[in-house]
Amino acid sequence: MRMTRSGLGYGLGAYLIWGVFPFFFGLIAVVGPFEVVPWRVGATLTFCVILVSATRRWGQVGAILRSPRLLGWFTLSALLLYANWQLFVIGVMTGHVLETSLGYFINPLFTILIGVIVRKEQLTRPQWIAVGIAAAGVAAAAVAYGAFPWIALGIATSFGLYGAVHKHAGEQVDGITGLTVETFASLPVAAVQLLIVAGVSGIGVFSFGPGITALVMFSGIMTAVPLILFGEATRRLPLSYMGFLQFLTPILGFLYGYFVMHEEMPVSRWVGFIAVWIALIILIADMVAQIRRSPTAQTNTGPIPLD
Repeated sequence: MRMTRSGLGYGLGAYLIWGVFPFFFGLIAVVGPFEVVPWRVGATLTFCVILVSATRRWGQVGAILRSPRLLGWFTLSALLLYANWQLFVIGVMTGHVLETSLGYFINPLFTILIGVIVRKEQLTRPQWIAVGIAAAGVAAAAVAYGAFPWIALGIATSFGLYGAVHKHAGEQVDGITGLTVETFASLPVAAVQLLIVAGVSGIGVFSFGPGITALVMFSGIMTAVPLILFGEATRRLPLSYMGFLQFLTPILGFLYGYFVMHEEMPVSRWVGFIAVWIALIILIADMVAQIRRSPTAQTNTGPIPLD
């Protein structure tokens, strides 16, 4: 019970902080999405190095770096996380906050598909109905809206796979250590991307004044804290609990995009959102029913065996 309570606290903290990300990255939109992410990786790694030194976790970091198997899994999770960061920042900075929200609404349904494909799990009838409704809604919205929702589906895919790989690789690894290794593994990609941006348009982060520069560097803390909390939550909570908590992030993103940014919501887009929301209601109802029928089984949910 103590593990569950602390896990809920970590999970709530992570998803609430992620929920304010659209507002935060909107403040530094002048820098550009392809420059922000490399700086975000560097700032996050700097913050993690400070935390690892303060908490004396270099032994744990070194153990992962010396293990080809663990390093391989964490490198894969790092690349998935990097892709998720890039897609999200592109969405927020180009006025597609609602589409990023849709991506995180779709994410639980994509996680179900991972279970079917990777773990060979059998879906219940409500789960199949939920997946079918969501898929039909996204397809209808794409056809009616005239554009494929690649940001939403890319976010759902990258974060769904990241969660599965991270849980498999780091269930016994604390959040600070895991994130340090992940940001270290993604540093070469960030460095190459920053060099390309510098060659094409120059480094812009320092040309917008100390305020913007400070916010970009602060993105490291903003990034590290919820991911560390997320890592600790996944060690303490079953996947079903994490599934409930993760709805906080897209709800806050949707409210920000619709009521603050006043993004357009044509009928075609409402079709997609409403279909996904109906699917999620069905999914949540089925999850609650399963938890009530077998509460002990839910607390023993293990990592997804990817190897």
